[in-house]
Amino acid sequence: MRMTISVGVFFGGASVEHEVSIISAMQAINNFDRIKYDVFPVYISKDWKMYIGNSLSEIRAYRDIPSLLKKSLRVTAVREKGRVLLMRYPIKKFRSNIVRTIDVAFPVGHGTSMEDGVLQGYLKSLSLPFVGCDVTASAVGMDKYITKVLLRDAGLPVLDCHKVPARSFFKDKAQVIKEILDKFKFPVVVKPLNLGSSVGISVGNDESELKDGLEGAFYYTNTALVEPAVQNLKEINCAVLGDSEFAMSSECEEPILSQDVLGYDDKYSGGAKDGGAKGMVSAKRKLPADITQEQRDKIRSFAGRAFQALGCCGVARVDFLLDGRSGEIWVNELNTIPGSLSFYLWEAVGMPYKELLDMIIELALKRERDETGVVHSFDTNILSNFSDTGAKGLKR
Repeated sequence: MRMTISVGVFFGGASVEHEVSIISAMQAINNFDRIKYDVFPVYISKDWKMYIGNSLSEIRAYRDIPSLLKKSLRVTAVREKGRVLLMRYPIKKFRSNIVRTIDVAFPVGHGTSMEDGVLQGYLKSLSLPFVGCDVTASAVGMDKYITKVLLRDAGLPVLDCHKVPARSFFKDKAQVIKEILDKFKFPVVVKPLNLGSSVGISVGNDESELKDGLEGAFYYTNTALVEPAVQNLKEINCAVLGDSEFAMSSECEEPILSQDVLGYDDKYSGGAKDGGAKGMVSAKRKLPADITQEQRDKIRSFAGRAFQALGCCGVARVDFLLDGRSGEIWVNELNTIPGSLSFYLWEAVGMPYKELLDMIIELALKRERDETGVVHSFDTNILSNFSDTGAKGLKR
């Protein structure tokens, strides 16, 4: 008899993209193959407490989160005898506190603390297999500056940028503005260094707008990037599925902009009657994108190369900037846990959501098998040779 795989879908977290994460998680939970997988939600509150419960699978329940949590059970994860257990927290005396076991974690979190390697590091410390990018790729993918450096090193086209620490800006705004204008002409784009979902992004057409844009970005981050705005802009997105050994690209989409750059409302509301409750599916888009076959082929190739240059695994979305007049293309950024997991881009090339989720799980288990033979620690008796006078160690 075949055993089902226990999959915990982790979502929420201390992020400005908390609500978007809930939407993406509900979509995933409702599309798993229930014959293969025993799927359950693991909701992480904004103060980093974990909860499980049947009501957590109902999107409408999140209209009143305090009431929802009263009906849910707070848990903590413990590794015991080679398994990861979810335990009741706080524990109760004279009863079993083991709530359930978990075989694979499925993070569907966006933004800081969820997509940037923090959650992945926590799961790694439990030796719990998890889907998606590892700690390093997650952290790198969230840092837009480091991403540009690695992509440029891989021979991929990226826009030049200027990094602005909040401390420097508020210490001498005039000097920071001067440094930017010595490098770029207006218009410029201002964006937080480490956020997704187009939060905090603005266009500066003059010094006043540039200053306001930086101040707005620093509401969400301690470091901002400024880069030249692309004229005749088209934004094109392409998802990638795979790992270090293979990478396949999805169909390309062209989000419809309501302003100079793609904003949060464009992505998650898009004028939809559901108020964005369908996540990225609610966004207005052209699918396939209105681009030439040559541009499509180039973007799909660039997407796969970018995915592997950052060491990604599972599914990620690569966002591009295209000058509609000159045809020049730049890699903009990578989303290591894309909104809605970009399932609609895979459906456009004939891959149902259930199949996409199945492949993501398989990639996680493959990575776990590959890492099983890697030595992470070894037994040593070095401390047995230490005396009270040897506390300075052996380095000389």
